[in-house]
Amino acid sequence: MSTRNTIILAAGKGTRMKSKLYKVLHKVCGKTMVDHVLSQVERLKMDNIITVVGYGAEKVEESIGDRTKYVLQDQQLGTGDAVERTEDLLKDIDGTTLVVSGDTPLLTSDTFEKLFDYHEQQQATATILTSIAPDPAAYGRIVRNDLGIVEKIVEAKDATSEEIAIKEINTGVYVFDNKALFKALKQVENNNAQQEFYLTDVIGIIKAQGDNVSAYQMTDFEESIGVNDRVALSDANRIMQERINRYHMYHGVTIDNPADTYIDAGVEIGTDTIIEPGVQLKAGTIIGDNCVVGAHSKVINSKIHDNVKITSSVIEDSEMMDNSDIGPNSHLRPESIIGKSVHIGNFCEVKKATIDEGTKMGHLSYVGNAHLGKNINIGCGVIFVNYDGKEKHQTNVGDNSFIGSNANLVAPLEIASHSFIAAGSTITDDLNEFDMGIARSRQTNKAGYYKKLPYNKE
Repeated sequence: MSTRNTIILAAGKGTRMKSKLYKVLHKVCGKTMVDHVLSQVERLKMDNIITVVGYGAEKVEESIGDRTKYVLQDQQLGTGDAVERTEDLLKDIDGTTLVVSGDTPLLTSDTFEKLFDYHEQQQATATILTSIAPDPAAYGRIVRNDLGIVEKIVEAKDATSEEIAIKEINTGVYVFDNKALFKALKQVENNNAQQEFYLTDVIGIIKAQGDNVSAYQMTDFEESIGVNDRVALSDANRIMQERINRYHMYHGVTIDNPADTYIDAGVEIGTDTIIEPGVQLKAGTIIGDNCVVGAHSKVINSKIHDNVKITSSVIEDSEMMDNSDIGPNSHLRPESIIGKSVHIGNFCEVKKATIDEGTKMGHLSYVGNAHLGKNINIGCGVIFVNYDGKEKHQTNVGDNSFIGSNANLVAPLEIASHSFIAAGSTITDDLNEFDMGIARSRQTNKAGYYKKLPYNKE
């Protein structure tokens, strides 16, 4: 039975990145480059996916898990050697094999599918994915004869003046007849300056055998960009961001200024939601319908339900229910759950707390390690004192309670429903239902004190 297989080349260290991080683990719009490639390949329902790892192999395997098989290229001996490392897994299989680099995050499943289809239509032994480059620079050139048949790939440094003028370039992506690939790899030599085994030599070997070598020319050159340094990484992020933003706009999301909006791959946004300039929506985020995410807000791995308004605030690893709102300049730290129609105003912070429906916290308050019931009013400057220097402690506040301004609630505490806490109080004891807690010194007035002040000249 004929199969479709993919080999992802991800063994290079990437010295030009000038980084301690393994090259294919650098992220483009919140997702590693190798994950981008793998995700697109997975859409084609491959029979076998094998990733060739080398430097930093454990980190790559940790990143993408068991979605692929792995082989190790322990010495960097070239792309031909990398592919040959998969021999034990693939060499006896009938079918076609895609070879793609793990540092090409912009390639799409649609392009891969068209490449496979073209390869089969041409009954080719090898098919090269090519493109027209505005500035071919150091890319290998595709040399065709008068009939348009591929004659060879020539590297820029070896090209004649006529060949260097060719705009069609080799993207480094190929589809091969699987058995022919491994047969040809046995003939590749490393008699070059780098003493490496080049996959491009396989094309010449197949051609010399009289087999058909074809080339499928993709329409979008930018899609083929390989990332070898930080400049190319920036370019890839820009192109991917434009692609992501267009996708959301075509699916009913208003993005006021796409050039200044940063949405990671995989983020979900409902229809009729408005995204204002400077917003960052990071990986794992889901936003519902009819929301407004205000300028310069940042939402990280959080779930935002319908009709939520976020004004210039930061939300991380949290959840906001329908019709709630936050901001400006507030912060939901991890494990915060904001209930329906909850209002969180300006300069507030919530951490590891659940706030139930209808509760309001207008300004300048901190709620940490707490569960607040429904329809509670939290005054200005309220602090849930949850940390004793060693442990974090829980505070629970019942429904319909009132917490006055500048109150300090020293955990652990149980505040029953319908409780009232007087402004300026420091509460250390539990309150029963319908109780008022007040804990402050009685005011004393000193008559005529102003006249005794040393700086008073009256």
